[in-house]
Amino acid sequence: MDELTERQKEILQVIQRLMEEKGVPPTRVELARAAGFKSPNAAEGHLRALARKGIIALLPGAARGIRITDPPKSPVVRRTASGSPIPVPTLGGLEGDPELDLMSDALVPVAAAASLPVVGRVAAGHPILAVEHIETRYAVDPKIFRPTAHYLLRVAGMSMRDAGILDGDLVAVHRSPEVRNGQIIVARVNHDEVTVKRYRQVGKEVWLLPENTEFKPIHLDLEHDAMVIEGVVVGVVRDRTLQ
Repeated sequence: MDELTERQKEILQVIQRLMEEKGVPPTRVELARAAGFKSPNAAEGHLRALARKGIIALLPGAARGIRITDPPKSPVVRRTASGSPIPVPTLGGLEGDPELDLMSDALVPVAAAASLPVVGRVAAGHPILAVEHIETRYAVDPKIFRPTAHYLLRVAGMSMRDAGILDGDLVAVHRSPEVRNGQIIVARVNHDEVTVKRYRQVGKEVWLLPENTEFKPIHLDLEHDAMVIEGVVVGVVRDRTLQ
C-alpha cells in the first residue's frame, strides 16, 4: 500500500466501501459519483493506475469487473464482509459481493481436515454432497470464508460472468436454507437442475437471475414449481493450476 498515492488510497477505500454497501463491485459511473469525479473516464483512469500497481484486477467486458488483489502483485483471497454475493497463496481483503471471496493459485488436492470437498456435476434426486459427486478435496481452510464454507461447487457456463464467476470456477458455498434477496445462491430447481444465480423473491414468485445479458432469468412459482436452496455463495475460487 506504500506505493499508492494518497488519492489512490482514497479511491481504493471508496471501492471497498461501495462493495460493502452494495454487495457487488461498483460500475465506473457509481465509482465516479461516489468519488466526486466529473465523468466515468476519470474513474477509469484511476482504476487502470491501481491495476498497473497490482492492487486491483480489471475483468474485461464486465460492468462490475473490479477485483481487489491485496497485497500488490500477489495471489489473494478476497473476502467480503456482508451483502447480497463475487474472488490466490496469501490472504487479503475484498469487501465485496455477498461474502464473496476470490482465491486462485492456492489450491492443493489433499485428504486433510482443513479442506473442502469439490462437487462436480450433480445427479438428479441425489444429495449435493453425495459421495459420487465429490471430485476431490482442496486444502482451503473453510473458515477463511464468512460465513464458513461447507463445500466448493464447480461452475459450468458463463451465466454469472458479470459477478466475476466464470466457467470452470469453484464457488464456495455455505449450506443454509435461509437466503436474502440479492444474494447469489445455489439452488436445485424442480428436483433436477442445480444452478448458481442471484436470488429474488416476491411472495410466492422467485426469480433466479443471471449476471450476463445473454442468459434469461429462471422464473418460478412456488405454488407449482419446486426449489431447494442448497446454500449461499460466499466465495469464488479460480484454480489456475487446473486451467
